Parts: sequence; C-alpha cells; structure tokens
Amino acid sequence: MNKGEFIDRLADSTNLTKKEARRLLDSVLGLIQDTLLQGEEVKLVGFGKFGVRARKASSRINPQTKEQIHVDAKVVPLFKPGKELRRQIEKGLKVTPNGGVAKK
Repeated sequence: MNKGEFIDRLADSTNLTKKEARRLLDSVLGLIQDTLLQGEEVKLVGFGKFGVRARKASSRINPQTKEQIHVDAKVVPLFKPGKELRRQIEKGLKVTPNGGVAKK
C-alpha cells in the first residue's frame, strides 16, 4: 500500500475528506519524524516503538571487486513492533513454501 492508498483508506474509515486525511497523516508522520530527530522514541503501546540507534563503523567487502571498504558509523531509524502487532501478524499470516508471505 502506498501513501495515496493509505490516505484513501484512512478517509473511508474515519469519514474524513481525503484532504483532511492527508493532513492528519502528514501531521502524525511529521510529529514522529520531529521526535526522532530530537533523539527520542515514539512508543505506541500495542503497535510498536519508533527510535534511532547508532550503527558502528565497519569494514565490508565489495562482492564485485573483492576490495575491502570502510563504512562510517551513522545513526539509523528503527521500528520495533509491539507484542499485539506481532501476535496479530502471526495469527493472520503464514510463510509460503517459497519463503513468501500469504494470508492464513
């Protein structure tokens, strides 16, 4: 689902106009982003936790050239799903024989 489809479904489920739903979503995403940029977490009980973490510098090997390259340390965003979200996903989805995901 892309952002436009998400806005359509949000508008339908809340009786908001698409314009209002877009403004609501943009506001929520902006608030999450602003909080992360301050180095803080956003915890939505039952859904999950948005946060940031430092990734250490490392050395990697370029698979094409076999050359060793240095990757600098950096800060990366993360999302950790909550127990309820994990439970619902495990209940409603299954792994297919080819390693994909499908509804149960």
